[in-house]
Amino acid sequence: MSNRLIESLAGAAVIAVAVGFATYSYSRAGIESVDGYELSASFNRIDGLTVGNDVRISGVKVGSVTAQELNPKTYMAVVKMTVRSDVELPADSSAKIASDGLLGGKFVSLEPGGDIDMLAPGGEIEYTQGSVNLEELIGQVIYSSGGGSGGNSSDSPE
Repeated sequence: MSNRLIESLAGAAVIAVAVGFATYSYSRAGIESVDGYELSASFNRIDGLTVGNDVRISGVKVGSVTAQELNPKTYMAVVKMTVRSDVELPADSSAKIASDGLLGGKFVSLEPGGDIDMLAPGGEIEYTQGSVNLEELIGQVIYSSGGGSGGNSSDSPE
């Protein structure tokens, strides 16, 4: 009987530690939603960006991505995002899809402009830069350096 009690207590301790770890991870991950106003921006490509990703200014999280859709007329990806209400963005601000490193996740990086007028809630950021496809860049480097003519060739006349 005491053996079962010890096993039950050990199991309860493991479950309590797992719940504590999950709670700590959630609180440190910054996944909580951001209250504020909605903006949208159109990009030519948003590879790797998902709903819930960060919206940052100077590396500081000021919002999150709330939705993505394809504009059927322009074939551009429209990203809707929420920005904290205490952050006002000039009308000529820009947005780009950036990466947290070589293998990191994507986020929307906002660069405030210098306009006197501010973007209104529901406004659209006009100046955008889509994500860079790393595989295409690596492929271009590999293929451009591989088969070029010119240079030292052993069968060329001297």
